[in-house]
Amino acid sequence: MIRILTSSDIKTIFSVINDAAQAYKGMIPADRWKEPYMPINELKEEIEAGVKFFGWEEEEGDKLIGVMGFQPVKDTTLIRHAYVLTKYQKRGIGRKLLSYLMSLAKTPEILVGTWEDATWAIQFYEKYGFKLVTPKEKDRLLRKYWNIPERQIETSVVLKYERSSL
Repeated sequence: MIRILTSSDIKTIFSVINDAAQAYKGMIPADRWKEPYMPINELKEEIEAGVKFFGWEEEEGDKLIGVMGFQPVKDTTLIRHAYVLTKYQKRGIGRKLLSYLMSLAKTPEILVGTWEDATWAIQFYEKYGFKLVTPKEKDRLLRKYWNIPERQIETSVVLKYERSSL
């Protein structure tokens, strides 16, 4: 079941993100890795900046096992911080969350940023119609819609979904 997450869910969102982000350890540039991957204060800052988190809960037990953020910014929509607990991955939870958030978007395009070395994440989004943008376009989009350090811009990619491709 998908539900919007609230401030009372912050500790659980934090746990899901930091469990699933272990996949990045040793894959992304070492200077971008930290423990925890997303500290709780950063998570709170993302929420204050307008990221609305949605979560997937088990039907029985109300256990939060997947999270994904949704952030309208200017004339586009960003999908942010998509994570599923490691032991629940490859069960369609990410697909269900992504499909739901895409249905909420009111903009002609939806953007996702991820690490260029996270090939599994890139392939996931490509499976659902997202296309990698050129490096020049990536730099422009990351600077326009995200608030991230220059080093992260250098080591990331952006994928775009255009509604006209429906």
